[in-house]
Parts: sequence; C-alpha cells; structure tokens
Amino acid sequence: MAKQKVFSGCATALVTPFIDSKIDYNSFGNLIDYQIENGIAALVILGTTGEAPTISESERGEIIEFANSKVKGRVPLIVGTGTNSTESAVRYSKNAHSLGANALLCVSPYYNKPNPRGLAEHYKEIAKNVDLPIILYNVPSRTGSSIPLEVYNELAPVENIVGIKEASGNMSYFADVIEKHIDNYHFYTGNDDLTLCTLAMGGKGVISVVSNAVPQKMNELCSSFFSGDIGKSLELQLELLPLIREMFKETNPVPIKELLSQLGMCKNEHRLPLFSSSRRCEISKFASEISNLKG
Repeated sequence: MAKQKVFSGCATALVTPFIDSKIDYNSFGNLIDYQIENGIAALVILGTTGEAPTISESERGEIIEFANSKVKGRVPLIVGTGTNSTESAVRYSKNAHSLGANALLCVSPYYNKPNPRGLAEHYKEIAKNVDLPIILYNVPSRTGSSIPLEVYNELAPVENIVGIKEASGNMSYFADVIEKHIDNYHFYTGNDDLTLCTLAMGGKGVISVVSNAVPQKMNELCSSFFSGDIGKSLELQLELLPLIREMFKETNPVPIKELLSQLGMCKNEHRLPLFSSSRRCEISKFASEISNLKG
C-alpha cells in the first residue's frame, strides 16, 4: 500500500515573527495568508526557520493553535516536533496532533549523535505514539550526524513514517537513498538550490526558506516541472540562485528575517543567540527587486 503523501510542490518553512521578544501574531497571520494566497502547497511551523529551539513549550501550543485557526484547512499544516530527547519529541508530537497538525517534521536528534540503533528506535517511538504522517529531517550541519541508509531501511515498513526532508546538500547521498526507497518514502529537499535536481530525481518537492519572501516563484518552479515545462522550471531555479545564496550566507533564519523586514512583513527580531544580519545592504537589493514584482 502506498504511503500517504502530505504534499507535492513547495512548502514554506515559516519564520516566527517576534516583537519585543513576544510572538507577533499579527505578522504571523499575515504571513500565513500571504503564503496561501500565492499558491503554496503546505506550511511548516516550528522548524529551524521558525527558531524552534528558543520557543517555550507553552508558546508552541499557542503557535500551533493560532496557525491552525488561521490556515483553516486550506493547506496542510506541518509542525516541527523533533528534539534530542525522545520523551520530549513524543510529547511535542502528541500535543501538535491534539492541536490540529496535519503532519509532523521530526529532525534527527542533535548533539547526542545516536548510533543507528538508537536513531531508529527514537523514530519508532514517535511513530507508534502519534497517528499522523511523519517526515524525517536529515540536516547534518545542524545535528552533527547524518541519518544513515540502514536507518531508512529499518524505518521503511513503518506506515506513518511517510517522507524524508534531505538537507545535507549531498545529492550523491540523496540519490542513493532515493534509488533504494523511491517506493517507500516521499522525498523533499531542504535546500532551495537543489529543488529542480530533487524533482528530477523523483522527489515530490521542497521545504523552502526563500519562499517566505517569494512563494509564487518557488510554487511556479515546482508546478512548471510537474506540468512538463522543464525549461520554465530551470529558468526559475537559475533566476532564484542569487537570492538563495544570499539567504544562506549567514545562519538561517537571520537573512530571511532581514529580507522580510525590509519588505515590511515582520520585524527583524530574533531570540538570542541569533542576532540581526550584518548584510543589510546586500539584502536590500533583493528586497527592492521583490517589492517591484509585488507592486
């Protein structure tokens, strides 16, 4: 039986707007509407781009409830619930389910660096406690280790582990996983610059950072590919590369928040230890271009 597909195309990994260190729900709501109005396929909250490590557990609940009430079922709402504590990840996942999440994004445990046996058991424990589709998230630059192929092999039979978000930037490794498991998982890239490559390899889409600012462009990149207009998809991927590079010259989400601030979409505020971008002038060029497109 084919596993449930959460979405195809571009899902936006939403920032969490702050104002005076509090959640800025007005900006958050406007961002959600902006994304959906521009054709985005799904929304991801409380992930890396959402600064999840600095969000308290009570705030998590409030954010999920607010997002669910704002989205109103228009697109799938995917909630990041992964931590480096299996007990906490299970608790976060259960809570997200109870508050209306449609799917979960579970990052590989960071800092602990579990061996393959521990990593597989971690994900099995989450899966058996929550009746929601789960997308595994491999991002070794953040976690310190990569999910090995043997773990994907072991988790393949788990019915509600349905997808993989691959953000290692290593397409050779990703190709090995896809080759082995094209029928067992739905594949997404977490690297905006590898969107077209991932689609060409049989992937279902991207969980994007730059789509916070340009959802229509990232959506069109994916939809063009799926409709068979590969030339247009390539044109858009190449057009977006300078913006993508700029958005990752500092730690995400620092540059994308600077860009959104210059676009008037939220304040350029982070929670420590993240701090405002040092590349304000470089980012302003892209803000001007995007403002002209929107105007």
